Amino acid sequence: MEIVCLDLEGVLVPEIWIAFAEETGIPELKRTTRDEPDYDKLMKYRLNILKKHGLGLKEIQETIAKIDPIPGAREFLDKLRAQTQVIILSDTFSQFAGPLMKKLGYPTIFCNTLVVGENGEITDFKMRCEKSKYTTVKALQSIGYDTIASGDSHNDLGMIQASKAGFLFKSTDAIKAEYPELPAYETYDELYDAIMNVING
Repeated sequence: MEIVCLDLEGVLVPEIWIAFAEETGIPELKRTTRDEPDYDKLMKYRLNILKKHGLGLKEIQETIAKIDPIPGAREFLDKLRAQTQVIILSDTFSQFAGPLMKKLGYPTIFCNTLVVGENGEITDFKMRCEKSKYTTVKALQSIGYDTIASGDSHNDLGMIQASKAGFLFKSTDAIKAEYPELPAYETYDELYDAIMNVING
């Protein structure tokens, strides 16, 4: 019994922090998990920048409201969900993901939570569990699922490598060069076909 685990940002929707960096004109916020493998370090870096510029949850949510899924993502997800179970495993936060899930047809998402002060300042973040994507696929395997995983960044490699089959999708040249053994795809049709080939054996 298979279950497909997909990353969110960079795979189904544009990177939220890059969109926010462009909106605010703060280039330092363009740094993502493609650049920084240590997520804890990355988030602390982001929160310091937000504090310095007096920006909070409201401003980020206003940017997120303008973000649409990557062209073809909703159709890909609908087609995939008609064939198999799909869970989105993301290191984003529930306060960010809501509007994007609506645009994607409300798929199941496992993500993290922000700690937000009364004034809207993001003061901290709570990870669902350690190595959340890897830990989640191992938990799914422990209850009888074969996982098939796909993502684009350093923080997706654990779930990709731990799965029955794993694919890089819209990843960077550096990550693809570092992990030549992982099949890498650029289009939803390619990814869909690769997943269905695994399912249909």
